[in-house]
Amino acid sequence: MPVIGFLNGRAPANLPKLLAAFRQGLNETGYIEGQNVAIEYRFAENQYERLPALAVDLVRRQVTVIVATGTSAALAAKAATTTVPTIFETGGDPIKLGLVPNLNRPGGNVTGATQLVQEVEPKLLELLHELLPSVRIVALLVNPTEPALAEATKSAVLAEAHNLGLELQILNASSEHDFDGVFEKLIEMRAGALMIGGDALFTSYSEQLATLAIRHGVPAFYKGREFAAAGGLVAYGSDIADSYRVAGNYTGRVLKGEKPADLPVQRATKIQLIINFKTAKALGITIPLPVSGRADEVIE
Repeated sequence: MPVIGFLNGRAPANLPKLLAAFRQGLNETGYIEGQNVAIEYRFAENQYERLPALAVDLVRRQVTVIVATGTSAALAAKAATTTVPTIFETGGDPIKLGLVPNLNRPGGNVTGATQLVQEVEPKLLELLHELLPSVRIVALLVNPTEPALAEATKSAVLAEAHNLGLELQILNASSEHDFDGVFEKLIEMRAGALMIGGDALFTSYSEQLATLAIRHGVPAFYKGREFAAAGGLVAYGSDIADSYRVAGNYTGRVLKGEKPADLPVQRATKIQLIINFKTAKALGITIPLPVSGRADEVIE
């Protein structure tokens, strides 16, 4: 029975929906965990410095393929082996991160799926500015334990903030226990809106973040329908669960004999805009018709 080595920086309790999406993709290729494939899980339990050793351990155990979900996990797996087929999932740019030299022809032993967060988030800030033209100070929340993704996100959003004449304040959260403090600091900064950077931590707790935003009366912007459904003002971006499904599908294809070098990196193609009109009304925000007309879904 082939063995998949699954590597992630967080805890399994944070990832039930994403793990289900990965298994769904695996099932699409005919592989079912426990029946015709085994999975060795390695979770860093939010201690990202453990990832390199966990990746090396999977290589030593001679797993058939490594699946590394999250930017730090992907980089750790890339550094651990040049021979074991490796499938990644990341919100970063795989070329800039050094995971692959080319998206269409990755070459080597590595390929995977990306949401290209850095491409979407400047557009999210532009949308925020369109909805809230009087806001001059915007807070950006990032996860410092995913430094590569956090730095890339800050760089992309800071450049757009400069173009729009906005002041950008950076807030950090590395666990759900930091969220209350984040909103306290946001109010101290007198920030008029909160933009949440793409990260699996924030996806796992998107409903909690939306609830806190409503409680504190903060217009908040993030990706994923769950965020808007829970009271976040705007959700704009791709679905991270779909990237996990793609990673599962690619894993199954590699188990069937395909080579990562021949599998192009899949990029998120479906970007959704979801607006919570109920939240907008509660915050006294009028959604312009050009914006509401672009929405894929409005929540009344």
